[in-house]
Amino acid sequence: MNLEILLSIAFGGAFLTYIFGKISRRLRDFFSVFISLILTIFLSYFYGKFEVVPYFSFLGIPLILRINTLSWFFAITIQLITTFSVIFSLSYMKEKERLDFYYFMMLLVNAGMLGIVLAADLLSFYIFWEIMSWSAFLLISYNRGTALEAGMKYIVMSIIGSMCMLVAMISLYTNYGTLNISQISSQISSASSGYILFIFILLLVAFGIKNATWPFHTWLPPAHSEAPSPFSAVLSGILVRMGMYGFLIIFYVILGLKLFLNLGKGLCSFHYILAWVGAINIVIPTFIAMFQNDSKRLLAWHGIGQGGYMVLGIAIGTSLGIVGGIFHIVNHTSYIALLFLVVGAIEYRTKGVRDLNSLGGLIKKMPITFLGALVGACGLIGVPLTNGFVSKWLIYKTLILKGYSFLAFAALIGTWGTILSLYKFIHNIFLGQLPEKYKDIEKAPFSMQFPIIILSLIIILFGILPGIPLKVVNSIGVSFGFKSLDVNIWGIISETGILNLVNIFTAILVSLIFFWIIFRSGAERVKILQDNSYAAGSYIPKDKYNYTVEFYQPLFRMIKPYFRDFIDEFYSKIVETGRRLSDRIRKVYCGDLGYYVTYIVLFLAILIAIKLWGKIW
Repeated sequence: MNLEILLSIAFGGAFLTYIFGKISRRLRDFFSVFISLILTIFLSYFYGKFEVVPYFSFLGIPLILRINTLSWFFAITIQLITTFSVIFSLSYMKEKERLDFYYFMMLLVNAGMLGIVLAADLLSFYIFWEIMSWSAFLLISYNRGTALEAGMKYIVMSIIGSMCMLVAMISLYTNYGTLNISQISSQISSASSGYILFIFILLLVAFGIKNATWPFHTWLPPAHSEAPSPFSAVLSGILVRMGMYGFLIIFYVILGLKLFLNLGKGLCSFHYILAWVGAINIVIPTFIAMFQNDSKRLLAWHGIGQGGYMVLGIAIGTSLGIVGGIFHIVNHTSYIALLFLVVGAIEYRTKGVRDLNSLGGLIKKMPITFLGALVGACGLIGVPLTNGFVSKWLIYKTLILKGYSFLAFAALIGTWGTILSLYKFIHNIFLGQLPEKYKDIEKAPFSMQFPIIILSLIIILFGILPGIPLKVVNSIGVSFGFKSLDVNIWGIISETGILNLVNIFTAILVSLIFFWIIFRSGAERVKILQDNSYAAGSYIPKDKYNYTVEFYQPLFRMIKPYFRDFIDEFYSKIVETGRRLSDRIRKVYCGDLGYYVTYIVLFLAILIAIKLWGKIW
């Protein structure tokens, strides 16, 4: 097994899935799951291996594949999330149209992402990047209608990012005669600071757009809300985080640790400026999420906010920070993908309902889905015994030790905002009263429950035994030049203290047993009618399913003027100005021959006037 065969299976499997779909629906479904599982197994084989494989030559430029700890870590994450989403799609998508196309695009996006993390030269990287971007555009636009508008918004911004990347590539090739990433990194340190800054900004824009980093975030909420939910899990879980992979390549591979940390001085250091961008990315989107009533839009805004924690971790430039930032990337893939699959299961059983104010009481009808939502929400918040707690703890500790109190406060505020919005998410879907129209609703099919269960277990496993993934993440940090951390299976030991999740797990377990005993020793529970409940002493009518409707409305009225998405409004004004200008220019091409003759005469008159003016002077 080598990397060429692995990518051949990934791309070939995507095309074969489409062909098999023309033969048999069952064959297509089986093969899409089969090829996803095979790729997961083959990627497991590459754990701990390092390979560099030239596989092609284009116009004299060698195209190279390589695998190391960083690329393997991202590759296995990509493949697992795609596999779970494909399995989930078996039931979710079965009544949809153009399913051959859907599975083809899902696997093609997966192959493109694998190609990105396995590419050792910028040309291969760019080719796979474009395959991923255009395939994602087709999936975002899959449902047509308003989805086309969301897809266009995404692809226009992606093209801008791709053009920035292309300019950077051409410049690097012109200066160094190579697109090999390792060769560029060994030569760029001798370049002028101005040139390094030029390349840095171009790539920062390219990867910032894909990562939906503020102020390039505006494409993400409509894209998530319009895409099919299984693809939303891939899109938010890992595709968007290809931008974070790009950041890691710029900061710590192409530039290198010392050069990146010395880019700028003092408060104008670029890594410090990026940390503040990460802080802004945490606070504003998180509170915008709180006021969303569309469940997918709520999660989409949290996807932007969680990206801020990742940027904050890797930009600080310490061992704890880089480990926390990278670990938060993989943690985010698990809990955000889980939450999008939960929303997909709710959509499937309620015939497409995503409005939080129209749901409620589904805990008894869909208990596995509820548990998945609860575990995913706890991971997103960073509750102890979930993986999100560990990565956030590492980031918080980094900020406190470095004395960045305002950045730490911003990260903490983001967590409070997450609690407020996910309370609304959990309550409005699963708690409260069950609407009469959902009284006969059934639980999600097994093909939907299976990914929800496995992702929930991963979140808890990596929350109790974080050393399993942290050993891999720590080795990535060491490869970047950071000091190795003392990692064991239970947590991290440092000079400032020990993070031991087993102790926390034991304390919480003992507390739960204690409260359970008290609860069981109390009076027997009496079952009452569902409408026999009160809110703040006020009786809730039977048809008032959800008393938390518009729960944050008073707060929203106070802060609404300050929580507009000014960046999106700015982009919209640019688009509208361009449209009006284009309309005016288009009027020149009216199709009337008389007007064209007039244009020519005026043009010649201007040329004659310029000539005469030159003779006079």
